[in-house]
Amino acid sequence: MVATHHYLFLAAALFTIGVIGVLTRRNIMIVLMSIELMMNAVNINLIAFSNHLQQVNGQIFAIFVITVAAAEAAVGLGIVIAMFKNKETMNINEIDLMKW
Repeated sequence: MVATHHYLFLAAALFTIGVIGVLTRRNIMIVLMSIELMMNAVNINLIAFSNHLQQVNGQIFAIFVITVAAAEAAVGLGIVIAMFKNKETMNINEIDLMKW
């Protein structure tokens, strides 16, 4: 059986990779994927602690986080497609549609 701290190390590594992806990349699709990676790291933590404490609350909350992540991906993809149609770029620095 895998110990809880192994799951925590995995989640910390995934979350760190996601933060680095958000902070260093300028492609909006990579930024959205990095945010999804961070949400998955949080889900691993929730389920690991839920298993460690022998309670179902963490697993239920993880299902809600997965639902929010799916909605965020759908809305984010719609915004990306609309921005690409208008600006023909995926670079975050070149998208200034919200500015006056």
